[in-house]
Amino acid sequence: MKLQFIEAGEIVTTHGVKGEVKVLCWLDDPEMLCEFDRCRIAGKEYKIENCRVQKTCDLVKLSGIDTMEAAQAMRGKTIELYREDIDDEVIFAAELIGVEVYADGQCIGKISDVLDYPGNSVYVVTGEHEYMIPAVNQFILSTDLDGGRMDVKLIEGMRTDEN
Repeated sequence: MKLQFIEAGEIVTTHGVKGEVKVLCWLDDPEMLCEFDRCRIAGKEYKIENCRVQKTCDLVKLSGIDTMEAAQAMRGKTIELYREDIDDEVIFAAELIGVEVYADGQCIGKISDVLDYPGNSVYVVTGEHEYMIPAVNQFILSTDLDGGRMDVKLIEGMRTDEN
């Protein structure tokens, strides 16, 4: 199911005296956060005036946050992005949790976890049996977030309780 907001990172500290915050980005690449004009923090919308990458974090200037003290008050808060600002083709792991998974027209369970590995992610599907399905085109035939359905191709070894 598509979420209304996507958690993008945590404000970990301040930067400078003019209200910039340092964000530990949870997206695939810190550069992605710099593509957005607005965000949401603690239920309030902020305009992103400036964003730049510093090593593995982002330095972000938010509208209305103009002092080090105001930035300090944001520490520990989560930055959320509006899902409507993100391309529909992009699917986030949090949106996959609970999606029903079908193989050969039969429901085999729901996605209970998404594991990130260097080569690709793996979807953990829990039902009568547990399956670990690599998130690659060879096995993921279709994904319909709005309908809450994914169709997959299973091969031997994906079921975790097989001998």
